[in-house]
Amino acid sequence: FWLKPFWRECVSRRCPSARSLWGGPGSAAMGKAAKAKGGKKVASAPLAEKRKAKKNPLFEKTPRSYRLGGDIQPKRDLTRFVRWPKYVRLQRMKKIMLMRLKMPPAINQFNSTIDKSQAASLLRLLKKYQPETREAKKARLMEMAQQKKDGQEVKTKKPQVIKYGLNHVTTLIENKAAKLVVIAHDVEPIEMVCWLPALCRKKDVPYCIIKGKGRLGQLVHKKCASAVALTSVRQEDKSELDKLADNFKAQFNDNAEV
Repeated sequence: FWLKPFWRECVSRRCPSARSLWGGPGSAAMGKAAKAKGGKKVASAPLAEKRKAKKNPLFEKTPRSYRLGGDIQPKRDLTRFVRWPKYVRLQRMKKIMLMRLKMPPAINQFNSTIDKSQAASLLRLLKKYQPETREAKKARLMEMAQQKKDGQEVKTKKPQVIKYGLNHVTTLIENKAAKLVVIAHDVEPIEMVCWLPALCRKKDVPYCIIKGKGRLGQLVHKKCASAVALTSVRQEDKSELDKLADNFKAQFNDNAEV
């Protein structure tokens, strides 16, 4: 008699459906579920038919495998991981430093250069007054020697050529012999020429800053040149030189912002 409640509790815990036998709390819920099962079923939505892609027998899929011993790996951009030479790293660091630091006016003036059309007309004029090459000089001296040997009168005329070399150009500016001075913007170290524009202003000599020391170097048969100067030109080029000198004087010499 006293085991009956205990046995009933054990059975109801093990088998929830047995609760309905003794009218437990789950008996009402079970009754509702049984009624729902007996009702009409709602038709389920029809499933969309999966269309299979037709395989072309002429073209078979050959997927690549990039595992060990498989296909060649695709080319990737590895510039981020390249160990660049020291001179490349230095010029990149210098560029970033110049962008971040405040630049003094003496160095900042080399950022304002002449434009492409002005540079083209200036280089066209300077090319006419290139200094002679070694071969041409040797041939001229040989001809002079031959004339002297034959007893002829040797005619020597001072050639009109562009002057180069920093010390030579500086002397010409100080003596006011230079008619036009052209300075390169990328001289390294910049301290070599950063005082030259101030000297040109003081001596009232027209000057300009051009991009590329290599371009000036080509004119004088060297790798690069920091500055070149014109002292004299032929009569036919005088008007062109005066025009360029006036333009550069207004753009550089008389410009307080540069």
